[in-house]
Amino acid sequence: MKLISDWFQRHFADPQTVLLVLLLVIVTAVILLMGQMLAPVLAGIVLAYLLEGLVRFLQRLWLPRLPAVWIVFILFCAFVLFLLSVPLPLLSRQLIQLAQQFPSMVQKGYALLESLPSEYPDIFTQTQVLQLTTTLNDEITRLSQNILGWSLASVTSAIAVVVYLIMVPLLVFFFLKDKDRILAWVRGFLPTDYTLIQQIWQDVDAQLGNYIRGKFWQILIVWAAGFTVFALMQLQFAMLLGLIVGLSVIVPYIGAIVAALPVAIVAFFQWGWSSDFFWVLAAYAIIQFIDGNVLVFLLFSEVVDLHPIAIIVAVLVFGGLWGF
Repeated sequence: MKLISDWFQRHFADPQTVLLVLLLVIVTAVILLMGQMLAPVLAGIVLAYLLEGLVRFLQRLWLPRLPAVWIVFILFCAFVLFLLSVPLPLLSRQLIQLAQQFPSMVQKGYALLESLPSEYPDIFTQTQVLQLTTTLNDEITRLSQNILGWSLASVTSAIAVVVYLIMVPLLVFFFLKDKDRILAWVRGFLPTDYTLIQQIWQDVDAQLGNYIRGKFWQILIVWAAGFTVFALMQLQFAMLLGLIVGLSVIVPYIGAIVAALPVAIVAFFQWGWSSDFFWVLAAYAIIQFIDGNVLVFLLFSEVVDLHPIAIIVAVLVFGGLWGF
């Protein structure tokens, strides 16, 4: 007990430490309990935080804050309109094409599995293939039910998307425009001396801001590179696969392995065990190599890297908490 008491006195004797812990608990509770209701507000805060760096850059060019906010906001709206008018329709068409081809891909997969015992009798038996086929049938049935449920709820989701497209940009604009007033209002709830919180926020902002903005650009660059390479190689669903590859950089190490599966599956069903299949895998490996050894160092030169063990543990922990 004395050990625990000494530790508590050492860490929580300072009122500012207690205030910091209390603030973290309140923020976590609000996100967990009211996150779904406040989703547009939280999305607006995140986007405004991402765009704040560009606003500061324009301010450093001797531009007043309000014109800088308007310029950044117009660029943000233009970028959203570009996504809605160019990549998203193409993604939608490719998703529909994939859904149409999915039954034939499943049949080809079953035919390949059924041929394994005759081609490799020392490795695969008919019983193993039958068990694997049954498992795949169950998984495909479950996936089909989930897709059906999602499609039935698509009307509600479409309405929510329309509301988000109107509400979130407005929130982003006001968060950027009235940043000083909002921060002054928040500081009104804090005691006079909050040096520790201010110090920690400056350190976190320096690291987190660079990381999030760098990760955003990394996703866009890898997405564009993947789409360009796959399209030039005439791989089906190039835009969809490029997006998957781009999003895979969110989870270091593991994401690259997971994203390789859909690329390999689509390439196999399109070309089989041909040279084109292996060229696609080689191109994917080159993209991942350049991303991990060149792009990461260019974008995250100011960010302290984490050890791979820490990243893998974080993936496991937050995967258990949040489901991904």
